[in-house]
Amino acid sequence: MFISKKSLSRSVHDEHQEQPELVETRGGNLCTSVTVWRKSLIVTCKGFTVIDSNGNLVYRVDTYVGGRPMELVLMDGSGKPILTMRRSTNLRLVGTWLIYGGEVGEFCTSEKPVFYVKKSINILNANSNVLAYVYRRSSDRRYAYVIEGSYSHRSCKVLDETKRVVAEIRPKDALKRGISFGLEVFVLIVQAGFDPGYAMGLVLLLDQMFS
Repeated sequence: MFISKKSLSRSVHDEHQEQPELVETRGGNLCTSVTVWRKSLIVTCKGFTVIDSNGNLVYRVDTYVGGRPMELVLMDGSGKPILTMRRSTNLRLVGTWLIYGGEVGEFCTSEKPVFYVKKSINILNANSNVLAYVYRRSSDRRYAYVIEGSYSHRSCKVLDETKRVVAEIRPKDALKRGISFGLEVFVLIVQAGFDPGYAMGLVLLLDQMFS
């Protein structure tokens, strides 16, 4: 059973796969901007619904497990898995999530993670603004990306090694009649060159770490 949410999307039941479009910012840079709704379209599930500027469904997450799931699957608009995220059960990687491309079998050990995302522990970190670090390999000492800001305020930035912002979470501003969307609806902006799917995967992990 699906929820109809016309104010967020005009075509959430469209079965063909949609890709977020690149748009040009005022500064001339290309980026992808999508609206993230912290709710599944399936009544019995928790999850996320992501639409582009044209109202097309581009990503979705439907979680049937209550509490803190051990695995999350990010799907495209047609329901095809594009990323699988798992909590690490390795004691050496406490507080770390593993991101895999596509769908991964329950007992698969041969698949290599694309990224390792480790929650920052403020007690050990002088920079309390850091939320998480993203590594390409579990043995890496240097992160590939760092996430800074406040997820509880929906104000975060993903920065690469050169401190260039590659993705950003912002509150959803209502332009008409002063409507407030609260924390359940927000905007994800992804710069050209960074995969919007991976950016959305990071959003899901921030939600698990800080909600």
